[in-house]
Amino acid sequence: MFEQDLNTYWKTVVSTIQDGIMIVDKEGTVVSVNQAMEDLAGYTSDDLVGNPCSILDCDLCLNPRNQDDDQHWCHLFEIGTLKRRRCTLTRKDGSVLEILKNASLLRNTRGQVIGAVETFTDITEIIRKEHQIEAFRRQLRAEDGFHGIMGISAPMKQVFDLIENVAQSDAPVIILGESGTGKELVAEAIHNIGPRKNRPFVKVNCAALNQSLLESELFGHVKGAFTGAVRSRTGRFEAAQGGDLFLDEIGDLPLVTQVKLLRVLEEKVIERVGDNRSIPVDVRIITATNRDLKALVDEKNFRDDLYFRINIIPISLPPLRDRINDIPILAQAFFEHIRLKSGKDIHGISEDAMAALLRYHWPGNVRELKGAFEYAFVACHGPLIQPHHFPPSIFDGPSPRAEMKRLALDPDEAKRTELIEALKKAGGNQSKAARILGVSRVTVWNRMKKFGIDLTRQVTK
Repeated sequence: MFEQDLNTYWKTVVSTIQDGIMIVDKEGTVVSVNQAMEDLAGYTSDDLVGNPCSILDCDLCLNPRNQDDDQHWCHLFEIGTLKRRRCTLTRKDGSVLEILKNASLLRNTRGQVIGAVETFTDITEIIRKEHQIEAFRRQLRAEDGFHGIMGISAPMKQVFDLIENVAQSDAPVIILGESGTGKELVAEAIHNIGPRKNRPFVKVNCAALNQSLLESELFGHVKGAFTGAVRSRTGRFEAAQGGDLFLDEIGDLPLVTQVKLLRVLEEKVIERVGDNRSIPVDVRIITATNRDLKALVDEKNFRDDLYFRINIIPISLPPLRDRINDIPILAQAFFEHIRLKSGKDIHGISEDAMAALLRYHWPGNVRELKGAFEYAFVACHGPLIQPHHFPPSIFDGPSPRAEMKRLALDPDEAKRTELIEALKKAGGNQSKAARILGVSRVTVWNRMKKFGIDLTRQVTK
C-alpha cells in the first residue's frame, strides 16, 4: 500500500522540491518537469513537454551527434551520470542562469534505459557573491592604497612612509588632522604593520564619555567603587595588554584624567577606580585629535607635560582640499564599494560629476566624500552618477577649473600628470622623482612604462 501511495502522490512530492527537475526520454524529449523547473526556466510545462531538452540551451550539453545503432545522441547516455557540474541555461526571456546540474539515467525493471532525470539548482546568487568577493579582493590589492588608506598624492606618500617607520617604534604617536581625514585608519595601519599586530588593538573616544565614566572605561573599577559598580571591571588599558591603545579626541580629555594618563605613560602602571593597587601595563599609546593642542596648553586646558609626552612622533594628515589628485582615486573606491554593497545597477561616474567633486572644498574631508556617494546612490536611478545626484552643496558649487576637468577624465590621468611633474622637477632623474612622490624607483619605472612616458620627449621639454 505504501508503494502505491508513493506512485500516486510522487508529483506532489516532486512539486515541493525547490530544485528544478526534468525528465527526458531516450531521444531527449521532455516528458515531465516540476513547478520549480518552470519557475527557473520561465517556461510553462506545456512549453517544455514534448520539446527537445536542447530548448534550454545548456552549455554543458554536447551538440547532438548523428544517431546510429552504436552511438547515443547525448553524452549522458554513455557516461551514465553527472554530479554537481556547473553550467548555464537560457530562460525563455533570453536571460542566462548559472546552474548546478546533476543527472542520471532511468532504467525499467529489466534494466533497460528508458530516459534520464536531471536536477537544476540556481546558483546565480552564489556566483554574484563570488564576483563581489573578488571585487573586494581587487580593492584590497589596489596599488593606490596603503593598508586601507587610499592616496597617490605626494603628501599621502609621505604619510605612508612615516607610518611604516613609526610602526616599528614603541614611542607614543599622535595623529593630527581635521575631522574626516582618516586618523583612525592611520592608527589601525600603525598597529597592523607593527610588532604588536598579533596583540589587541583597543579604541577609546575620549569625547564620548564624561569624566567618571571615562576613568572607569580606561582604568577599570573595583566592586563598590561607585553607585552601580556591582562587580569589578577590567579597563581598556588592561584589555590592550601587549598591544596598542588608540585614544581618539585626546584634546577632550578632562584635566583630572590627564594626570592619571601621564602617570601611565611615565610609570607603566594603572590603578582601577576605587583601588590603590598598581597594575603593570605594557601598552603602546596612539592618540589623535582635530584640535590645536598647543593652543589648549596656552589656555591651560591641556597639561603641557602630557602634551610633550604624547607629542613624540606627530603624524599630520592633509585635508582633502590639499590632496586633490586623490579625489578621483577615492571617488572610484567609494563608488565600487557602495555599488557592490547596494547591488544597484549603476555603471559609473560621469565626467561632470567628477568635475563637481574636484571643485568642491570638502570641509568634511574624506568622510564627507564617502557620504556624498552614499547620498548619490540613493538619488541616482540611471546608469551614471550625475552632478545633481550629489548633495546640493556639492552640486551648486562654482564652475570647475580646466585642470580639474582634466583630472576628472580618468583616475590614471592624475597619476600620469603627477609623475611627469615630479620627473620634470627632478630633471629626469628617476630616483629623485621617486623621493618627491614618496615611492620606490621601481614604482616610478613601472609607471613610466605603464603610461608610455618618454623622458626625452615629455619631460625634458
